[in-house]
Amino acid sequence: MSDRVRSESWDGAGRVLLADDDRELRHLLATELRKDGFVVTEASSGVELRHRLDDGDDPFDLIVTDVRMPGMTGLTVIDGLRNGNPRSKTPVILITAFGDAHTHAEAKRLKVVVLDKPFDLDDFRSCAANMMTLAEC
Repeated sequence: MSDRVRSESWDGAGRVLLADDDRELRHLLATELRKDGFVVTEASSGVELRHRLDDGDDPFDLIVTDVRMPGMTGLTVIDGLRNGNPRSKTPVILITAFGDAHTHAEAKRLKVVVLDKPFDLDDFRSCAANMMTLAEC
């Protein structure tokens, strides 16, 4: 069990866009986020993630995305989001099983948080809550 503390100022509401091509992991993470009061929209590929970001009139408060997905990587989508988009400051949690130095350097450049798989679910939930108050994980 994690010893991380959830943000005291977060009220338990928020819209999350969750993208991962692993259906079981995506379902597990979505379930945990919903337990914490988030409204979760799911995407199963980088292309679907990009589509949901471009299509949404109601902006997301947090984006959680895997790095390696079919069609387009999570890093590519977030890089495009950060360049000239009104939602460029949306907090992002990047989850990856391939957390090499290059991935971490790109994440730092894009100002996103990285959680390397496997990660503790309590750490993930705490990170999501903290990101809602623009705090670090």
